[in-house]
Amino acid sequence: VQLQASGGGLVQPGGSLRLSCVASGITLNSYGVSWFRQAPGQEREGIAHRRTSGQTWYSDSAKGRFTVSRDSAKNTAYLQMNSLTFDDTAVYYCAVGNPILSSWRDSRNYCHWGQGTLVTVSS
Repeated sequence: VQLQASGGGLVQPGGSLRLSCVASGITLNSYGVSWFRQAPGQEREGIAHRRTSGQTWYSDSAKGRFTVSRDSAKNTAYLQMNSLTFDDTAVYYCAVGNPILSSWRDSRNYCHWGQGTLVTVSS
């Protein structure tokens, strides 16, 4: 099983990025997909979750700006990030699992992780 995350980079405040998470060895349709991020010196934070039903959930910091989606044909998950701020600078990780809804932000509930992609918001 492999999750390949990509799409990070340097972006100015107010800009947008779309992260991708390509899965191999598993079928994303069978799993919930989440995006986490970890800023320097901080704990890993769950920011977006898409359940197999298609329902999506977001942290307060992501709500209204980020959108998690999935392309079944490509077996790929995405995180569209808009209106980026300095506080969004972090390494972003995709993860798959089937956590209970109340625990989707707990990283211990995920069995497979991507390698992380760095997002830097800077002027």
